[in-house]
Amino acid sequence: MSTAVHPTAVVSRSAELGDGVAVGPYCVVEAGAEIGAGTVLSAFVKVCGQTAIGKNCRIHENSVLGGDPQDHNYRGEPSMARVGDGCLIRENVTVNRATGEGCETVVGNSCFIMEGVHIAHNVRIGEGVTIANKVGLSGFVTVDDHTVFGGMAGVHQFVRIGSYCMIGGMYRVTKDVPHYTLASGDPLRLVGLNSVGLRRAGFTPSVRRKILSFYRELYGSGLFSRALENAVKKRDSYCPEVQRILDFYGLSKRGVTFWSRAKEAREAKEKDSTED
Repeated sequence: MSTAVHPTAVVSRSAELGDGVAVGPYCVVEAGAEIGAGTVLSAFVKVCGQTAIGKNCRIHENSVLGGDPQDHNYRGEPSMARVGDGCLIRENVTVNRATGEGCETVVGNSCFIMEGVHIAHNVRIGEGVTIANKVGLSGFVTVDDHTVFGGMAGVHQFVRIGSYCMIGGMYRVTKDVPHYTLASGDPLRLVGLNSVGLRRAGFTPSVRRKILSFYRELYGSGLFSRALENAVKKRDSYCPEVQRILDFYGLSKRGVTFWSRAKEAREAKEKDSTED
């Protein structure tokens, strides 16, 4: 299948376009860009050099992929931006290249990035992540698989967000958010498990109860550091999902988001998390 390039598009001869790539009106594809088979660029999309886009993606109007990092430390060194296969990127999205020679900004496979999202330098996003309108991810943020962001959320640099989390819209994320949780409020707090996401992903009621029981054990004692130390000592007794949570805490550098103390919110979320 041949490529289709609109007459008004500007595509460098040294750019690599896979089979079936479609480049819309007034797009710019710079030298050194790579676009995988079946990917479609709508009008006015810019793909900068040192940018690789996977197969079967759809990039909507006015998005800029692989632009220079917005970072005082950037000195023009070669770096990359990578977008995986099967991603849907809506209008006005910006994905910056990394700071640091040979470093990368990465968006995983099958992500849905909605209008106006900014993905800064050195961000690493896992697979199946959904990011709603106007979310901003600062430099060096890490997001694990299948997490969902509500619109207009902002994430501080170097923050880590676990897998299967749900981040409420319009909130600031300044500390790490551990796996499987629902986070909202100002300041941000864990208010329960992401029960809807876990059920849809096939987590059994038994596993969800074990995860919830662990979080209650960790935050219910009133002394988090001691509870975490005790949990680490008996790590092997936990299910793999809980072991992932412990590993996440062990790698935290910015500190972790704590559980909400609102009793009524906690009880409501606990009930919902353990029911089918």
